Amino acid sequence: MEVKGTDIRRVMSASTLVGDRVTNPEGEDLGKIEEFMIDLNSGCIAYAVLSFGGFLGFGDKLFAIPIQALQLDEDNKTFILNVPKEKLEKASGFDKNNWPDMADRGWGQAIYEHYGYKPYWESTV
Repeated sequence: MEVKGTDIRRVMSASTLVGDRVTNPEGEDLGKIEEFMIDLNSGCIAYAVLSFGGFLGFGDKLFAIPIQALQLDEDNKTFILNVPKEKLEKASGFDKNNWPDMADRGWGQAIYEHYGYKPYWESTV
């Protein structure tokens, strides 16, 4: 995740980021961050959960978004997802009562590939 803002912080509380709006570079509203999922073995953020769609919060679908795909605009308390809205609409989503199992590496691999990123567990950082 890249951070842009006047005073860039390297560490932030996840609770200060949950609820932040997500837009694309064109400024179209894509939803909001619902949660950050942590891989407890590695300490890495496995993915951010984005709610998108629906009307007035009803019928929203949830999407797993690789954290690398998000850029935080700290000044505006907004994440920028550099993905066309159509790509997000075609992504595999889930509902709030049926969360995926990130232990299923096939599911995780497909999510990362959809957005064009290398899975965090393959990172050599």
